Amino acid sequence: MPGAPVEPHLFIVLGGRGDLMRRKLLPALARLILQGFLKEDCQVLGAARSPELDDGKFRALAREALAAADLFADDQIARWCDECLHYQPIGRGGTEDYRSLAARVEALERAYCLPGNRVFYLAMPPAAFPNAITGIGETRLNRGPGWTRLVIEKPFGRDLASAQELNRLIHRFFDESQIFRIDHYLGKETVQNLLVFRFANAIFESLWNRDRVESVHITVAENLGVEKRADYYEQAGALRDIVQNHLTQLLTLVAMEVPAAFEADAIRYEKVKVLRSISPIRPEDVVFGQYERAPMDDGDVPGYREEPGVAPDSTTETFVALRLEIANWRWQGVPFYLRTGKRLPRRLTQIVVTFRYPPVSLFRPFDACEIHANVLIITIQPDEGFDLSFEVKAPGQPITLLTQRLHFRYAEAFGPLPDAYETLLLDILTGDQTLFVHADEVEASWRLYTPLLEQKPPVHPYPARTWGPVAADHLLAREGRQWLNL
Repeated sequence: MPGAPVEPHLFIVLGGRGDLMRRKLLPALARLILQGFLKEDCQVLGAARSPELDDGKFRALAREALAAADLFADDQIARWCDECLHYQPIGRGGTEDYRSLAARVEALERAYCLPGNRVFYLAMPPAAFPNAITGIGETRLNRGPGWTRLVIEKPFGRDLASAQELNRLIHRFFDESQIFRIDHYLGKETVQNLLVFRFANAIFESLWNRDRVESVHITVAENLGVEKRADYYEQAGALRDIVQNHLTQLLTLVAMEVPAAFEADAIRYEKVKVLRSISPIRPEDVVFGQYERAPMDDGDVPGYREEPGVAPDSTTETFVALRLEIANWRWQGVPFYLRTGKRLPRRLTQIVVTFRYPPVSLFRPFDACEIHANVLIITIQPDEGFDLSFEVKAPGQPITLLTQRLHFRYAEAFGPLPDAYETLLLDILTGDQTLFVHADEVEASWRLYTPLLEQKPPVHPYPARTWGPVAADHLLAREGRQWLNL
C-alpha cells in the first residue's frame, strides 16, 4: 500500500446504486478505514437516477452491502455508514441534473469543511460515460478549489475509433494526469509482483528473452457463464470484455523492458512500447468460440444461446485464443499465446513461461530419461503464487529423471491478500497512476484488435466446462505445443 497520506476529499460515485458500488467500492472503502489508510470522516456521495432514494434509504442499502461483506458489525464502520454516506438523484443526467449535483457537492464541502478535493468514479455502463463526462465538465465540477480526479471503469471504447473519441471528450475537461482508467486486474498483488519478480531477481531477468524463453502462455479462464450480463455481453464478447484489457495488460507486464524508474510515466511508457512492437495478428492465428449445452452429473449446463437475454442465433464469442509475436530484440521469434473463455472447467488466471531445452541432452542413452523443459507458472488467481519446474535424478539405478517443482504461495507466507479495489482506490486517493492505463495504451491496444472485430473469425462451438474448441488446441499443436490445463 502507498505511504502517501490521503487528503480530505469527497468521493462521488456516479452509478452509486449499482452492483459495483455494492460489491466492491463500499467494502473497499470500509476496509481502508479499518486499516487506518482513510479517516473515519471519509465523505461519500452516491449519485444515480433513482428519485425515490434519499440519504436515509441510501444508507440502509449501504448497511446491507456492508453486512454482506461482514463489515457492518464493526462500530466504526456502522458510524461511518450512518454519518458520512450521502445520496443525490441525477435523473436522466441532463444539464439541470448536473447543476443540482454541483450544488450538492459544494454544500457538502462547506458542511464538512472540505478543501474541494474530488474523485468522480464512473460506476456506470460505458454508454453513459460521454453524458456523465460532459455533465461534470459543463457544470465546472472538474474545476474545484482542490484537485479533481476522474475514474473510468473498463471497457474504454468499443474499438479504436470510439476509444479515440472518448479520449478526445475527456481531454476537453481533464488533463491526462487527472484520469484513472481502472483495470482491477492491475490491483492484484500477484500482478504487481510481476515487476518485483522480474526486476528484483537477476536470476530471472537474465533469462527473460528470446535466447532462453521458448513460449509464453497467458490464460484468463472463467467457470461461470454470462450470468445476468447478457445485455452487455451480447454487445461486447470475449475480445472486448477480457482480451483488449485484462489479458493485454498482463502481456505488457510480462514483456516490457526495464523501466527507467518505478513510477507511473516510466512504466506506462514501456507498456506502450510493447503494444507498438506487436506484429499485426493474422486471421489464422485467432480462434473464436461459443459454449454449448453440456450434460453434467449435477445437471445440464445451458449453452450461451440458451441464456436469458441472448439471441437464439447469436454469434457473440465467449472464447478467444490467439497467437501473437513481439517484434523487438528481446522477444523476436517467441510466440505469445493468449486465451480466455467462459464456462471453462475452472476459474484461473495464469502466466506460463516455458524455457528452451538444453542444446544437447547427455542422457539420451538411458531409458526413462526424457527431459522436460523448465516451466515457470505464475498464478494470479485463485491460488496466488509461483511454481518452477526442474529435472532431478531419482535415487537408484538405472538413471531416471523426474520433474519436481519449487513453489511459493502468498496465502502461506502472508495470509489473505487485500482486494484489488483496496489497492486501486488508495492509489487514486493519493494520486499514484502507476497501476492505471494511459490514453496511449488504450489506443495502441485497440489498434491491435480492431481488425479482428472488423473481420470477425468464425465462431467454433465448444461444450460447457471444457477448455474451449478443438481449433484452439490446433493453434498450438501445429507448432508442436499444447496448453497447460491444470
